[in-house]
Amino acid sequence: MSPTVACAPGLTGKSLVLNKAFLPIHVTSVRRAFSLVYRGVARAVDEEYRTFDFSSWAELSTIGFESIGLVGGVVRIPRVILLISFDRMPRRRVRFSRHNIFARDGNTCQYCGGRFARCDLNLDHVVPRWRGGRTSWENVVCSCIDCNRRKGGRALSETGMRLVRVPERPEWTPFITRQMGGVGYREWRPFLSAVDTAYWNVELDSD
Repeated sequence: MSPTVACAPGLTGKSLVLNKAFLPIHVTSVRRAFSLVYRGVARAVDEEYRTFDFSSWAELSTIGFESIGLVGGVVRIPRVILLISFDRMPRRRVRFSRHNIFARDGNTCQYCGGRFARCDLNLDHVVPRWRGGRTSWENVVCSCIDCNRRKGGRALSETGMRLVRVPERPEWTPFITRQMGGVGYREWRPFLSAVDTAYWNVELDSD
């Protein structure tokens, strides 16, 4: 059973998950991070690399730190947690996922060059699947709704459309560095700068 949240605007944020070797392997919601620490599956990690169970974490001062209200008091948000029994090493490759394709393409339609909110973008097979096109980094791109409809199931040569950039698999380090550069949580930085980090999205089915 997880601690009861009284007022929790901070639960929309994220927490970094480490394995037993203090290597980053995942990002999870603050709500789940609290749950894992409360259940004893993980321990909260502070700025001095000390680890805490839920009770000892709840006793820390919240002055100068983001916190949320739980029934019984105000508790610091655990921006970094350590899985007690997980020692698997992070993968050293960028996962082929919807999120990562959007990130690679910069939320930009690869046909018209327009930048859109993700809800206004689709993923499109450059070579249609019915023509043997694979679901892979090299054949899937961001496409706005209008361009997606215009192209349909045709090949580019049949539409007069062109790619803004030839799609390819991102290299590990530059991609992760770019993605993590915008993270505003100071607690993450020591762990993200120490090693290349794992990327944490559900992988798309590929051919």
